[in-house]
Amino acid sequence: MGKIISFANQKGGVGKTTSCVNIAASLGILGHKVLIIDLDPQGNTTSGVGVSKRGLKGTTRELLNGELSAKEVMLETPFENLWVIPTNTTLAGAEFDLLDFDDSEYRMKTVLAPIKDEFDYILIDCPPSLGQLTGNAFTASDGIIVPMQCEFYALEGLSQLMITINGIKRKYNPDLNVCGILITMYNGRLLLSMQVIAELQKHYSDKLFDTKISRNVKLTEAPGFGKPAFYHDRNSKGAKEYVEVAKELITRI
Repeated sequence: MGKIISFANQKGGVGKTTSCVNIAASLGILGHKVLIIDLDPQGNTTSGVGVSKRGLKGTTRELLNGELSAKEVMLETPFENLWVIPTNTTLAGAEFDLLDFDDSEYRMKTVLAPIKDEFDYILIDCPPSLGQLTGNAFTASDGIIVPMQCEFYALEGLSQLMITINGIKRKYNPDLNVCGILITMYNGRLLLSMQVIAELQKHYSDKLFDTKISRNVKLTEAPGFGKPAFYHDRNSKGAKEYVEVAKELITRI
C-alpha cells in the first residue's frame, strides 16, 4: 500500500514545492512509482514537472469536488516513474466546494483510496497556509515533511504547525506523524544557521533529516525548464542532496 506524504509549511518561500518535486523525482529514479498532487493554487508543482497549467482537462479541484476521478485527472510526466495530478488558479475555490460535503475533512482521503495501492508514494504539495486544503491533506496522509529555512521566524512557524498537526492527529487522523524536518537553502558558514539547527536538535532531533539542502543555482534554474533538478543537471549539488533525502525518507516511513 502506498504511503501518502504531505509537504507543508505555512510560511512561503521555504523550498516546499522545490522539495516536493525533487524528492518525488528522486524516489522515481530510485525505482519507486510516485504520484505528486499539486494542492497549491499557484500550480508551481504542475509547471515544475513540465505540465502546462493552461487547458487542463482535469485538476485537483475536479478531483476533490467529485467531478472527475483520480485516474481521470492524473498525467504521466516525462520523468521516470513520476505522475502528477495538476492544478491551476481555479483550485482557490475548492475550499468553498468542500462545504458541500458532509465528509469535507476526509475528501482527499476518499478520492485517493481507489488508487493508493497503485503507487509506492503519493506526495502532496500543500498551499502555504493552514486552511482547509492543508487540513484535508493531513487527514489523508501517513506523514508530513516540513521544509524550512534556518531563520528564527521559521522556528515560530514550526511551533504553530506542530499545534495544527497535533489537532488533526487528535480529531481526524491518529496515525499522522511528522516524518521529517528538512533544512533548505542552507549556508553552514552563517552563525544563525548553526543557532537554529541547535534549537531544532534540542526539540526535534529525531525528526531532522541528516541531509540538508544547500543554496544551489541549479535548483533555482530547474523549474524554469519544467524539470526536477536531477534532469536539469544530475551532477549538481542540489540534485545529489535530494537523492540522499529520498533515501532517508524510505527508511523513515
